[in-house]
Amino acid sequence: MNSIRQIQALNKRELENAVPPEASWHADYRDTAYIYIGGLPFDLSEGDIVSIFSQYGEPVNVKLVRDKDTGKSKGFAFLKYEDQRSTDLAVDNLGGATVMGRVLRVDHTRYKKRDDEDEEDNVAIMMGPAGRDPKDDTDTESKEKRRRRRGSSHAEERQRPLLKEEIELAELMRGHDEEDPMKEYLIQEKKEEVARALELWSKSQKKHRRPDDDRERSSRHNHHRHKRSDNRSRSRERSHRSRDENSRRERSYRDRR
Repeated sequence: MNSIRQIQALNKRELENAVPPEASWHADYRDTAYIYIGGLPFDLSEGDIVSIFSQYGEPVNVKLVRDKDTGKSKGFAFLKYEDQRSTDLAVDNLGGATVMGRVLRVDHTRYKKRDDEDEEDNVAIMMGPAGRDPKDDTDTESKEKRRRRRGSSHAEERQRPLLKEEIELAELMRGHDEEDPMKEYLIQEKKEEVARALELWSKSQKKHRRPDDDRERSSRHNHHRHKRSDNRSRSRERSHRSRDENSRRERSYRDRR
């Protein structure tokens, strides 16, 4: 495998000589969608690696090499992309990058899985259907809260018009070239814009709802106050009736005597 300096020198030489993609040194690895990643911080998990390298494509398989006895990371991994061309972007852009004080070494590789590695797309299983780390789903109460929030959010979405950013995201997903290895990165960027726009929209709706909420709380308070007053009035009325009834009984008793 090439070192960081060798890769940088190769890329510089190709830029200077305007070498076409089909004649690039990357073309020697068109038969593999795997990359080798060295120099990883030992605290990084498989999910962290996927998050970093998903900038340049969609990872479908990641193998973080761990110590058999302790289970701790050995600081290197193998990652496979869905689109082989994403490997070129990852090698060129993340090789030499510094993560948590360590310099990453990224290069093409022809990784051969062991016999016990029969799961091809382990990233989807590892990260879950929404791209979340499964550790986030261990708390049942948290899952229920998220479910309620999603239900509320979906109800709001049905009642409001689409935001400009949402329309742009839909157009990007529908019209962008499927063969472009940057597609996932651009879509992720637009999704973040949508999230920020939704947050601003939600805050503005809360400001508009606040006076109505205050009036509603005031109305409920007055209703309970009137209800308590009516209860006290009925109680006093019952008490008066009881005293009158007792007085009549006493007069009737004295008259009979």
